[in-house]
Amino acid sequence: MQPNEITEILNRPISQELLARDLTRLAYVAKDGTPRSVPIGFTWNGSQIVMCTTKNAPKLPALRHNPAVALTIDTEVHPPKILLIRGRAELDVVDGIPEEYLQMNGSYEMTAEQRVEWEAEVRSLYDGMVRIVVTPTWAKLIDFETTLPSAVEELVRQRAERLHA
Repeated sequence: MQPNEITEILNRPISQELLARDLTRLAYVAKDGTPRSVPIGFTWNGSQIVMCTTKNAPKLPALRHNPAVALTIDTEVHPPKILLIRGRAELDVVDGIPEEYLQMNGSYEMTAEQRVEWEAEVRSLYDGMVRIVVTPTWAKLIDFETTLPSAVEELVRQRAERLHA
């Protein structure tokens, strides 16, 4: 997929709505070779998905071994809106709490007082974190209005051919 195609998909209004959500599902291959998919908070900086995790997270050795990842960001309504992204995870170990981690937790419903308490707890628990940065190398938006899963698109095409035969 060409970079301009990825940009066009990610700049669509529905994609932008999805990229403003709190959680993505991060899929990767674990060290034992089996697949994993974990929900994780994220933020979109306009060109990359940034997720943050503990320095001792089990996913880190797996991502160092095989950085290929897939992300799913979707809605819980019918019809769902789904943004699928593939890329490579770059790991960036940082001291303290990355600003992205504080941003990505900013949309949870917390009072100002709860937010202060939460941030103090986070700062006392973590001496550093790992930023997992994914630059999209492939993207697909499925909204079930203008775009469909590729298998469903194929069925629609086959039905049209049958009807016009």
